[in-house]
Amino acid sequence: MAEPEELEELPRAFSGFGVDEKTLVSVLGKSHWEQRRDLRKGALDFFIEDERQFEKWDERYILQLRNEFLRFKDAIVQWMMHPWERDARLLKESLHKGNDYTVLVEVACTRSSDELLGARKAYHSLFDRSIEEDIVRFVQAPYTKLLLGLVSAYRYEGSKLHEETMQTEANVIYEAIQQVPDGKILMEDDEIVRILSIRSKHHLKAVYEHYKEISGNDLDDDLEVDSFMMETFLCLCKPRKYFSKVLAASLEQSADEAAKEGLTRVVVTRADNDIREIAEKFCEKYETDLKEKIEEITNGNYRDLLLTLVSRGD
Repeated sequence: MAEPEELEELPRAFSGFGVDEKTLVSVLGKSHWEQRRDLRKGALDFFIEDERQFEKWDERYILQLRNEFLRFKDAIVQWMMHPWERDARLLKESLHKGNDYTVLVEVACTRSSDELLGARKAYHSLFDRSIEEDIVRFVQAPYTKLLLGLVSAYRYEGSKLHEETMQTEANVIYEAIQQVPDGKILMEDDEIVRILSIRSKHHLKAVYEHYKEISGNDLDDDLEVDSFMMETFLCLCKPRKYFSKVLAASLEQSADEAAKEGLTRVVVTRADNDIREIAEKFCEKYETDLKEKIEEITNGNYRDLLLTLVSRGD
């Protein structure tokens, strides 16, 4: 029979992100039916009584727990995939989330030219069509033009820059943003789409700095009224800042399922790249150690896998 103090550990095993499988097996496996009945009566967050005093699972938590049990498996599957296949599947999933194309922008704008080209090739192999075809098929205006430009880009990755062009384009972006309060939609501006679609990331990062000289503000701060464009510029110009924001949102106690998915996605996709720098940016911005936050919020094998992947950057 399980000890009373062991039963007190069960709510913790069910809460947070992921599930503490070892505690569940150890405690529930030893529990008597009367203890499980008392647990149901005491765990009002998970069980509700009907008019007959019958304790039943709250349907919301059945779905939640199914998601949490799957979270570790999903992380393992993503980690085992070839990066091109993983990105292709992320692109595909992003197209079926209504008007939330955040992950599509993330993949298109934070990968190298060869990595994005590889994901596009994998998309052909997996789905027998191009990502460009599916964008035209599933995405509605005003997003289509910009998203096509972003996924089709094969950006120059050298160091040669043209100062005059960067200054001119910083001014173009500044003037366009000044018109947003009057109803201007940035993603429909041909010049903005051209700049974001063809310029190298070195060029765009320099444009970002020139913009600050003109405006006095960071570009993403001036774009707070347009979250889609803000995320696009962040992914291209300040990817580690972007990833740290995704991680922070995913580690909130009140995070919804879409936000929680960001934790797995960022840790798995960046573990072999820049997870160390992302963790440093996270600590700088939120004054919290990323590994400590993951340990606080997540559970079980899922937590252990995330911590192992984050530690690869040490």
